Amino acid sequence: MPEHDELHAILAAPNNPLLTWNAPLSEDHARSLIDACALPDGGQVVDLGCGWGELLLRMVDGAPGSTGDGVDSDPVAVVRGQRLARERGLDGRVTFHQGSADAWTRTGYDLAVSIGAVHAWPGTTREALRALRATVKPGGRVLFGDAYWIEKPTSAALTGLGAVEEEFVGSLDDLVRAAADAGFAPLRTTVADQREWDLFESNSRAGWGERWALDHPDHPLHGAARATAAKHRAGYLGGYRGYFGFAYLVLGV
Repeated sequence: MPEHDELHAILAAPNNPLLTWNAPLSEDHARSLIDACALPDGGQVVDLGCGWGELLLRMVDGAPGSTGDGVDSDPVAVVRGQRLARERGLDGRVTFHQGSADAWTRTGYDLAVSIGAVHAWPGTTREALRALRATVKPGGRVLFGDAYWIEKPTSAALTGLGAVEEEFVGSLDDLVRAAADAGFAPLRTTVADQREWDLFESNSRAGWGERWALDHPDHPLHGAARATAAKHRAGYLGGYRGYFGFAYLVLGV
């Protein structure tokens, strides 16, 4: 395996034991989102772009008789999700599918979840919202997590993020309006706070790269891991911190 591919695999989110979920989210915030979604007992939920499906597993675990589908294109994330389901005795109720979220055609769910996965749809945010609305039955709910600009990004913010300004729908108000335009009733809007962001960034590539390097001082990729961690840390702290936000919308149909 080429060094670049090996390092990418080592630092990839599904292989990162520091991450509970691949988003800026605390335990308290997660519990409040699960409560707000109110998956009914015996209900059905789908998580499109689920990663390893931590929220999906908790939702199904909290609603007796419920079942869930998790869809993600990353085989490593799917394997992690399957392992977690087995460990929690949920492998008979939660099924993970390797594939693209935009190719999933099953409908009639009580709840659909998509957190930070709009890139799976070619039209990004607005296309994702339309697809999610078609996935749930009347009276259902959608939990949608997406990025927005807290304020107009600087060139340093865009460079640190590796993005262009038009890649995201706009402000938080623009994001909620896009959900309403897609036919949803916006029921609840919360955002990741600064502590959630700092912990997420510290536990993702920046912090995980440094920790892995400390644990593997003689590994040939030690220096590359530290350099990658430093680049991500600088991109966040010297770039998009305070400019880039993440919102969680609970939407009714």
